[in-house]
Amino acid sequence: MDEYKKPLPTISDENRGFWDGAKRGKICMQKCGDCGHIRYPISHCCPKCLSLKFAWTDLSGRGSVYSYVVFHQLYNQAFKEDVPYNVAMVQLEEGPRMFSNVVGVDNDAVKVGDLVEAVFDAVTPEVTIPRFKLPSKA
Repeated sequence: MDEYKKPLPTISDENRGFWDGAKRGKICMQKCGDCGHIRYPISHCCPKCLSLKFAWTDLSGRGSVYSYVVFHQLYNQAFKEDVPYNVAMVQLEEGPRMFSNVVGVDNDAVKVGDLVEAVFDAVTPEVTIPRFKLPSKA
């Protein structure tokens, strides 16, 4: 594995469930222990009922492109080889939205409403980044 030179997340006790899930090939988010709301971003309490109870739960990894943008401007030297690249807001089937990239297709092939499924990019031994791809055509 080549040395990964892009910014990496800081893994902490608060977000470890998410990153451990990604290493297992799963989108894993907090599920409220009282009302069942699946929340993201990670929080110490439920935004719906304010409960402090939660469990990390695996999600399907399926969703749709809610919005996206293609970056043509270089804002960080670490991404020089990637320009132009897309950043998509993905609406997960279970409710939360998250930012990531749609990979495996040209940027102009990504459209709002496209169905996507999670894929996982192990960039270091400690960090696996969730990304999304268009589902394979059967």
